[in-house]
Amino acid sequence: MEPSAMDRIAARLSAVEGLYFPSSFLGPAAARGAADPPSPPRRRAELRALLGRDAPLFLERYGAALSADELAAFDALSPDYEVDWHLRRLRAAAGPAAPQVRNRRRAYLARLVREGEYFSEEAMREREPYLHHEYLGRFQDPLGRAMARPGERWSETLMRRAEEAVIVDKIRGEQIRRGVDPSEWVGGGAEEAMQEEEEEEEEEEEEEEEDDEEAMEEKRTEVDKAITTEVAANEDAPGNSNNAGTTPAGTFKQTLSSEEMQDQLEQFTYVMQEKFLSGKDTEHMDYSQIDNDEMLDDHWSKEANYDAEEKYFEED
Repeated sequence: MEPSAMDRIAARLSAVEGLYFPSSFLGPAAARGAADPPSPPRRRAELRALLGRDAPLFLERYGAALSADELAAFDALSPDYEVDWHLRRLRAAAGPAAPQVRNRRRAYLARLVREGEYFSEEAMREREPYLHHEYLGRFQDPLGRAMARPGERWSETLMRRAEEAVIVDKIRGEQIRRGVDPSEWVGGGAEEAMQEEEEEEEEEEEEEEEDDEEAMEEKRTEVDKAITTEVAANEDAPGNSNNAGTTPAGTFKQTLSSEEMQDQLEQFTYVMQEKFLSGKDTEHMDYSQIDNDEMLDDHWSKEANYDAEEKYFEED
């Protein structure tokens, strides 16, 4: 270990308040607080002497107060079993370094992308409803989310609509909090009340007919037709034609091309992935497990080997 490194460590620690010193060094009076503590130069000399005399004991006493760079200076002494043991213990307690943490999160991100679920549009919308609305939702027809889907049971449709109502409520709450103009609020007051009333009626009918699958299917068809007819009637109503350029609150009014929508989705996905990497998905992810998972380091070893092979063949 370089003497200059030992001097720097001793000098810095000598200025740390509350640092432990044995009573044999402090003296009986100072240990009881009846006398002034030793001066910084005397503390520095004591620390420097201990470091030169017994590095393992120094690490045992003061290792937790050392920085990562200061611990690195002890690597020259790592052939000593005790020094190596203390270095491993102290570094494990400190956790992985910041670059290593980011690499592990990137490796885990790559795994999530391959699996497809966590960064699917619907999953991201559930986690960040308002952000999804700003990037995509305001350009999508909300009627599509309320319609029954092919092969879907009526009870499943009702459950999905209930979940959708929760998401819409979150978006509306964030819009109110941000002071968004009411004309831009997701959903409409009258429409929302009508939809809630329809859903309550449908739930009552479902309870009465839950044992009759055929009746449930007929009812679903009738409700879907009713919704479609109502939307068409609203679009053709004289009130709508007399108010050109205006749209009721929450009504679908903006469209983008499929290419533009794909670009919006990619932007939204990028924001959500950066949010994951920055550690802001704590509600959905256990970052302590990810950051300390040494198996994720294999991802970057494989990447490095792949890059080396590509470089070799390109040069060849």
